[in-house]
Amino acid sequence: MIELIDADYQHYQSEILSIRETVFVREQHVPVELEVDELDPLSRHLLLFVNGQPVGTGRLTPAGHIGRLAVLKPFRNKGYGRHLMKQLEQIAIETGLFSVKLAAQTQAIQFYEQLGYLAYGDHFIDAGITHRMMQKRLAGH
Repeated sequence: MIELIDADYQHYQSEILSIRETVFVREQHVPVELEVDELDPLSRHLLLFVNGQPVGTGRLTPAGHIGRLAVLKPFRNKGYGRHLMKQLEQIAIETGLFSVKLAAQTQAIQFYEQLGYLAYGDHFIDAGITHRMMQKRLAGH
């Protein structure tokens, strides 16, 4: 059974951060002090459960930046990342945003392009990983 919830950060912080620590800190070697920031308590977070186990997360900041999209390795390539992105976009639409942006790791650019995102600007390094900015105009705007 798959369940996707709009997760209150204070209540679900341990589940959200556990997924992000596994994916970003352990797998991708992002320094732990860069993984949690001042935007976490201000952002809307999603939490994806499969059979009651939290396996994916993502957030939308008040400025319309989608980030911290993470799915645990055994659950990748099953459409869960796409599902998280579509729901984050829906939240953005409901909050009145006309577009969303994200900083895509270069190996994920194709994933975001398939969802309608366009890359812009130069490549840059964040937490030791090469990224590129991407943006998408939201439906109806």
